[in-house]
Amino acid sequence: MICINIARDYSKIPGGRYVEDGPYSGQDFREKLLLPKFQKAKQQGETLQVNLDGGYGYGSSFLDEAFGGLARVLKDPNIMKIDIISDEEPELISQIRKYIEQGLKGNAK
Repeated sequence: MICINIARDYSKIPGGRYVEDGPYSGQDFREKLLLPKFQKAKQQGETLQVNLDGGYGYGSSFLDEAFGGLARVLKDPNIMKIDIISDEEPELISQIRKYIEQGLKGNAK
């Protein structure tokens, strides 16, 4: 299993949607960490697990750009297999799944 803990591996304080919105954006997270780890996991036949715990709040723009953006860019149904976990904010898991589904359908943000 390949794991990303956003708070540990990226930032405890995620930012906005785009790089130009400031540091630690969803776009930056997707491009620098999520996309490479997803591709590595897929290539190695492993599961990618993303842990949301430890962060100080995730805006919808960050989550949509990171996860929905990954789906919009790759159009790969395997993105639905990403194991998203959170004991602190479990409601975010279904929100992220919705962003991925919308991205796979080609729905804009």
